[in-house]
Amino acid sequence: MSLPTLESLELNNDRVFLRVDFNVPMADGAITDDTRIRAALPTIEFLRKRGCRVVLASHLGRPDGRDESLSLEPTAARLAELLSAEVVFAHDIVGEDVELLTRELGPGGLMMLENLRFHPGEKGGDDNFGQALARLGDVYVSDAFGTMHRAETSMAGAVAWFPRAGVGFLVQKELEALGRVLHEPEHPYVAVLGGAKVSDKIGVIESLAHKVDDLLIGGAMAYTFLKVRGVDVGRSRVESAKLLLAQRLLERCAERGVRVHLPVDHVVNSSLESSEAPRVVETLGEDDVGLDIGPATTARYAAVIAGARTLFWNGPMGVFEDERYAAGTVGIAEACAANTGYTVIGGGDSAAAAVKFGLADRFTHVSTGGGASLEFLEGKDLPGVKAIRVRSRA
Repeated sequence: MSLPTLESLELNNDRVFLRVDFNVPMADGAITDDTRIRAALPTIEFLRKRGCRVVLASHLGRPDGRDESLSLEPTAARLAELLSAEVVFAHDIVGEDVELLTRELGPGGLMMLENLRFHPGEKGGDDNFGQALARLGDVYVSDAFGTMHRAETSMAGAVAWFPRAGVGFLVQKELEALGRVLHEPEHPYVAVLGGAKVSDKIGVIESLAHKVDDLLIGGAMAYTFLKVRGVDVGRSRVESAKLLLAQRLLERCAERGVRVHLPVDHVVNSSLESSEAPRVVETLGEDDVGLDIGPATTARYAAVIAGARTLFWNGPMGVFEDERYAAGTVGIAEACAANTGYTVIGGGDSAAAAVKFGLADRFTHVSTGGGASLEFLEGKDLPGVKAIRVRSRA
């Protein structure tokens, strides 16, 4: 990896502006899952041991202006609990008072800024906001992989105003793990893609068509591909506007010798809300809605997965949040976890599923960024990565 890391930055008693991804789920003002906070702890602890004064910055949710229900104060409190250390909470983001607080921090001190998205300058690469953020630290470090595909000021525009910039351990690990899948996969290489929309996966399918040996498709997006192949899909979700594109993607895969696998049986009901018992069918009736892959499909996919030396999984096989339609995702997750090759989950719902089923620690790498991991595998230059690379070469 060519980006400056914590070790190469030679940090010692610096003020470090640490961009983290503490966009955690909340309910009634309480954090319901602190995984993203815990993911940043190795970087934070490293900086503290070097005597750095750490200024943490993150967004939370999609506020339209200041919204106290989306304040980061609870995350500051949770971080303090995890580290058994004081975390100063700044009730603002930039300005003289905040700058003074950063300078009053002692060696190893921690401060968290208020939600970056409370400031209008966070969107659109505002130079004035970027310069104001740069006055809060001597070094910029990004450990927010989940937002590196967004060109927000704190992720991209502000970086140029810091004297030095680099990445934390989390981002370093993400780029190395995903870089191996993108550039150095060992074959057979199998990709498992699920989720609701073909449109969300177009770029990554086109990219993977140049690299993988087998592409396993599940979730609602499978019905758009099945429709293209002339299979009756009942009332299952189909992106009619993407049928031609799906056909072209299948043709490209065929031209490159990529084996595309689609469901051969389905768990169906009249609707997701129906209280009737689900049924397993090979052929969908006109009123059937496919809500999960069936057991025969799960077994076929598991057999392909077992032979992979490189495996990438992104997207559930069905509506796994409802236990009636979770068996396909559970089966694929277990098959992926049992694989002894290089196994990567591309964040998002598939990562959530692996955690829910207690399998996450059996994968080589579980990405913290669904959108960022997909764009990286598409070969896109992530704005947050590009900004640090450009700054390091200046």
